[in-house]
Amino acid sequence: MPRYEYRCRTCGDTFELSRPMAESSAPASCPAGHDDTVKLLSAVAVGGSASAGAAPAGGGGGGGCCGGGCCG
Repeated sequence: MPRYEYRCRTCGDTFELSRPMAESSAPASCPAGHDDTVKLLSAVAVGGSASAGAAPAGGGGGGGCCGGGCCG
């Protein structure tokens, strides 16, 4: 079951709830009992890693295999 993150506008508390996707937009009360809450958007990382300036496979600079000197 997915977990959704919410923030209480009254007390500022951030909390998570496990609930079906069909209920993700349903109102949620914070643990302190306040009803004025908002669902937060979650950033989800999907596979791999990002790195700036990574060299392409096949060796030095530019343009795939032949640019990397692996063609004969």
